[in-house]
Amino acid sequence: MPNNNDIPEYSFRLRDVVIGAQMLFVAFGALVLVPLLTGLNSNVALFTAGAGTLLFQLVTKRQVPVFLASSFAFIAPISYGVATWGIPVTMGSLAVAGLAYVVLSALIKLRGIAFVERLLPAVVTGPVIMVIGLTLAPVAVHMACGRTGGGVELIPQNTALIVSATALLVTVLVTLRGRGILRLLPILCGIGSGYIMAMILGLVDYSQVAVAPWLAMPQFVAPQFNLSAVLYMLPVMIAPAIEHFGDILAIGSVTGHDYLENPGVHRTILGDGLATSMASLLGGPPNTTYSEVTGAVALTRISNPGIMTWAALVAICLAFVGKIGVLLQTIPVPVMGGIMVLLFGSIAVVGLNTMVRSSDDLLKPRNMVIVSLVLVSGLGGMTLDLGVVVLSGVSLAGLLGVVLNVVLPRAVNVEDQV
Repeated sequence: MPNNNDIPEYSFRLRDVVIGAQMLFVAFGALVLVPLLTGLNSNVALFTAGAGTLLFQLVTKRQVPVFLASSFAFIAPISYGVATWGIPVTMGSLAVAGLAYVVLSALIKLRGIAFVERLLPAVVTGPVIMVIGLTLAPVAVHMACGRTGGGVELIPQNTALIVSATALLVTVLVTLRGRGILRLLPILCGIGSGYIMAMILGLVDYSQVAVAPWLAMPQFVAPQFNLSAVLYMLPVMIAPAIEHFGDILAIGSVTGHDYLENPGVHRTILGDGLATSMASLLGGPPNTTYSEVTGAVALTRISNPGIMTWAALVAICLAFVGKIGVLLQTIPVPVMGGIMVLLFGSIAVVGLNTMVRSSDDLLKPRNMVIVSLVLVSGLGGMTLDLGVVVLSGVSLAGLLGVVLNVVLPRAVNVEDQV
């Protein structure tokens, strides 16, 4: 029998505000990490996370107790996009990628989830996710060593390695040994420990924090659109789309509700996509449902979707506190580098696990061809100049994987050749 926590509350209760703020705190470390790693504005990310959650609740009829915020799957693509085209063009391409969710939502509504699974099987999605994680692995190493993504030294390498190793080690230890609320905050613990070490070594400068205003408008960015950037970013939506299904299943198992049926996965992924496009149109990172908050729901046993409304409203309010964004910018590069080393590798592991869980024989010629060509084309620097657009990296790998999956005969295997 459902308890009172399963029924959305619309009345004001101070208890709900406090619990909602707690849910935001659980998500805060990961929420601000994406803009910190990619050069976006942290206050804008706070605003778009809150507004995106409210938009998701509107689309899903306020039935699913999830919080939406910055997606890790887009860290590497955003970093590449900002370095290649700049922030406005990158935001435009992400907005279009979010609209691809709308198309996916319509396909699920008309054809069912099975159609999407046939178009994007594990032998396509797995290696594409691996490419997303490994494309900017050199950037993570540069930052961990105290250099910019392009290799310019900012901090002496030995000093930087002490800081990045501290952040990485604490993150790993909390991930493996953390208990209670700590196990939900490994990244926040890693950043905090790395930051303290950086303070001890004299790498933190607070001069800009003192002069920053308490109240300030978030620095929203208007998008621009470029076909090459759009085609680069579209395949990236594969990873968060897969993550979305997993998150909806996870929160359903926690609360005992089948959200795939009610309000329906077509509605949840539509809400996710619209929240991503809205965030990108304002200059914020793409949104995704947060498994950290799902873990907090399981821990507190409070599954009232109204709690997430308060979490969203608190995030929007904090977005207008000017000192928050400036304070976050004092985090030295090696701290983020230590975290990125683990995160980019983790994304690659998710891709590898996608293929392992599918139980497909990767030594079958058809599967081997798809996986091999996706990985080598995506990681090897291959480009395809089509005149109006140049495909490379994730965009080329994703397109190649989809095309190969459609055109290669599925019956081809070793036994057929004997």
